[in-house]
Amino acid sequence: MIPALAQHPKVKITAASDVRKEPLQKFAQEFGAETYLDAEDLCKSPQVDAVYIATPHQFHARHAGIAAEHGKHVIVEKPMALTLEDCDAMIGAVEKYGTNLIVGHTASYNPAVKEMRRIITRGELGRLGIISMSAYTNFLYRPRRPEELDTSLGGGIIFNQVPHQVDAARLVAGGLVRSVRASAGVWDPDRPTEGASAAFLDFEDGTSATLVYSGYDHFDSTEYRTWIDKSQARPAPEANGEMRKMVRALGGPEGEVIRLADWGYGGPGRGAFGEGGGPTWQGELGNMIVSCERGDMRLMADGLTLYTDEGKREHPVSRPGGISGRGDVIDELYDAVVEGRPLVHHGRWAKATLAVCLALLQSAHERREVAVQRQVPTADEGL
Repeated sequence: MIPALAQHPKVKITAASDVRKEPLQKFAQEFGAETYLDAEDLCKSPQVDAVYIATPHQFHARHAGIAAEHGKHVIVEKPMALTLEDCDAMIGAVEKYGTNLIVGHTASYNPAVKEMRRIITRGELGRLGIISMSAYTNFLYRPRRPEELDTSLGGGIIFNQVPHQVDAARLVAGGLVRSVRASAGVWDPDRPTEGASAAFLDFEDGTSATLVYSGYDHFDSTEYRTWIDKSQARPAPEANGEMRKMVRALGGPEGEVIRLADWGYGGPGRGAFGEGGGPTWQGELGNMIVSCERGDMRLMADGLTLYTDEGKREHPVSRPGGISGRGDVIDELYDAVVEGRPLVHHGRWAKATLAVCLALLQSAHERREVAVQRQVPTADEGL
């Protein structure tokens, strides 16, 4: 998030909090900003209008509550929390203190995904019928802290990657999931959390979505591409499985934590801040195709490809301001706070996405269809 914040023309980085002194020292040097070892002290600062919460999932509710109590607007990483009760506490806090809260499911902020929804609501391709997403990555074999491999603490793909797919499907289809039927795989005893899943979402209006995700570092979704990604070279086939080999070489959890610190802010492995708008295609969504009565839409690197009764045509979509990825999240909060624009990814929306993910996990464990409650519609007026 720091690169997106640093590049955003309407945002100034003023403070950071971390339990580690070394990255705070680097942060103070780089941005001339305040630093704190305690999150509440940061939230007390008059130099701070909004906070970005990227603490482990189990702390989201507490930290969002502290921020709201001190009058700060909040961006929180997905998942919003680990329980619906914690989501309710977060929603209650921002409503009590009159602040805004949004959850950064970056895939459904994607301007191309939003454009899919606009095309559907305009009726250009007729009624929506089926959404399909299929993603294969190395997610489970990137260096992890121990809690990231413990489902009870929010580890695995159901809390960390599948929410991107669920949130994007909900936004495109109107938000109201009726039920879920799913399966999930825990296939590596050394990483004992869900690393693969397949889900069928049934929406209230009869739309369906099939969501497949595997993070086991075998097949890679980049092989679906029919274009060259200018921002990142397409991995060669022999690169498949390389992350598995690297993790084994680290020698266990302690080595993974050290590598994570190296790659994190202030670490020697952190790359330079990137620039430019970046692709609209996202690995978390993989091959995403949306089928309507009179045509299909496919997510591409620079927008959409439409396949209609009249043939195939490109439908370019750009990111306003040219700031990639998480800049879209910042834009929504800024527009809500400064311009008074309705939020799309508000607390109740994110809670509804978590409800689907929890139902997905329950369905996989119980091997049955699970009804989904607490759904809210897409806020089309905010798109």
